[in-house]
Formats: sequence, structure tokens, C-alpha cells
Amino acid sequence: MEETISLKELFTTLKKRLGLILIITAIATMTSGVVSYFFITPIYQTSTQILVNQSQADQQQFNPNQIQTNLQLINTYNVIIKSPAILDKVKSELDLKESTGALNEKITVGSEKDSQVVLITVQDEKAEKAALIANTVAATFQSEIKNIMKVDNVSILSKADIGEQISPIKPKPVLNMAIAFVVGLMSGVGLAFLLEYLDNTIKDEQEIEKLLELPVLGSIALMDRDDELEEKQVKPSKTARARGENYGA
Repeated sequence: MEETISLKELFTTLKKRLGLILIITAIATMTSGVVSYFFITPIYQTSTQILVNQSQADQQQFNPNQIQTNLQLINTYNVIIKSPAILDKVKSELDLKESTGALNEKITVGSEKDSQVVLITVQDEKAEKAALIANTVAATFQSEIKNIMKVDNVSILSKADIGEQISPIKPKPVLNMAIAFVVGLMSGVGLAFLLEYLDNTIKDEQEIEKLLELPVLGSIALMDRDDELEEKQVKPSKTARARGENYGA
């Protein structure tokens, strides 16, 4: 016989384990908030833009397909920007302690499709340091590309600026707490149904009928101890009254 679970039984299980679900959800949310605010180091992000384009005097020496040539060079430039040839000079100029590989991981280079603008993005624990690295990478690349590829078609479009009030890009405590809330709620509900599934005790007559597939002929009601004491106190008083009437007769 296949077992079916009614919607009423689901709500009954949730209501029965509501305290457990709320506790797990609250613990998960508070833990995420504490870790996000007090234990995870904030990371800041700054960006600078460079433009890949020939000067007007140089453009006269090239054919009309020069823009397409610049677009094709951008993919090469993206690799060169993060190469040791550039980053080693940046490290030396800024006197950075981290390795070239660690510096490489902080830098992201990209450009929009069919755009001659290259975006250099740097992430660091200090906003001022991130801006300094981004600007130094752009300036170093602009000067070194002349020697590497024998071209002068790079200009700095905008420099990285941290502004007056810069916010970290990560962690995002509110988002982390929201995710933890959902995960905690789902975990609590799952644990509630698991505990209910593992509970083999028989709770009412309906479960007996379902388990034994036999009709229930009768049931014995539970009696509170207070009711038993009241019964014992009532019986002697009736006997005493009856005896008194006999003696009086």
C-alpha cells in the first residue's frame, strides 16, 4: 500500500518543529552577519581606462582599416598588460612586497566588444593602494608598449580615483545574511521533515489503522492525576455521611 502525505500533515509537521526551524534560521543569519562584518577583510576596487588609437599624424600613414587593426591588437595588449614585463616594473616602482603572481591575481583587464577602450581593474584591501596600482600599470604599459611592439597608439583615457566615500565591493553583509537566511530556513525545514521521518512512535488511532490495516474498536482515554485524587477524596466523604445517618437512626 502506497503511503500518501496530505497537505495537512505537512503543515502539522512544520508547526510541530517551528521552534527548531526558527532557531536554525536565526543562527545561520546571525553567523553570516558576524563573519561578514567582523572577520572578512573588505576588498576595494578601482579602475582606469586606456584608449588604443593612433595619433592624427600617424593615422595619415595608415589605411582606413587602422581601427580594425587596433581592435585586433587589443587582445594582445590585454595579455601584455598582465605579463611580467609590465608587472615587474610596477612592483619595482611601487616597492610592492607581494609576488608577481599575487599582483597578477589582483588585476583584471577587459574591453567591450568592438571597443578601443581597455579597462584595467584592480582589487585590494586598501582603496588607495588599488588606485595606485591601476594608475601605475596603465602608465607603465603606455611607456613600455613603445619598446615591446614598436608602436605608439596607447593613451590614458581616465585615471583611477577612489573619491571621498568608496565602498568595498565585497563582502556584502546584507546579501550574505539574506542568503544565509534562505539556506538556514531550508535546512531547518529539511531537518524537521527528517526528524519526523525518523520518529517511529504511534501518535493516534489513525496511525494504528494505517499500520495494521485493522479498524479501531475502542480507545482508553488518559486520566490526569488530579482527577484521580478528586475521585478518591469524594468517595470517603459519601461513606462517612451514610454511616452518620445509620447511627442517627
